[in-house]
Amino acid sequence: MITRVTSDETTPSAHATEEFGYLTTTGRVTGQPHTIEIWFAVDRDVVYMMAGGREGSDWVRNLLANPAVRLQIGDHVWDASARVVDPGTEEDSRVRPSLRDKYASADDDLVGWGRSALPVALEISGPASAA
Repeated sequence: MITRVTSDETTPSAHATEEFGYLTTTGRVTGQPHTIEIWFAVDRDVVYMMAGGREGSDWVRNLLANPAVRLQIGDHVWDASARVVDPGTEEDSRVRPSLRDKYASADDDLVGWGRSALPVALEISGPASAA
């Protein structure tokens, strides 16, 4: 069962150690919800994800067309506004290592991915509205 978050409940920061999040975008052609399982990190109350396929990733193309997205971490769901992180900014240089370090292992240090993937920020706007 999914819990709709109220203002006095948790934020994504409380779930930063979860392994995966679920991002729902609106299909830019179909208008239908499209959900993916994705790695994420939380920094300064903003949720970050990176697209290895950069702007060619379907989910990135969807959020560029419509930045209103939904994020589920564990049993909690939030509405958010997505944006691509500006390259070369302090934010860009801060969040890349955060994501890489969360998921790197002895078998794969993810250095290439950390350098080349496209970072996307989700600004949480509040608990998910009723579907």
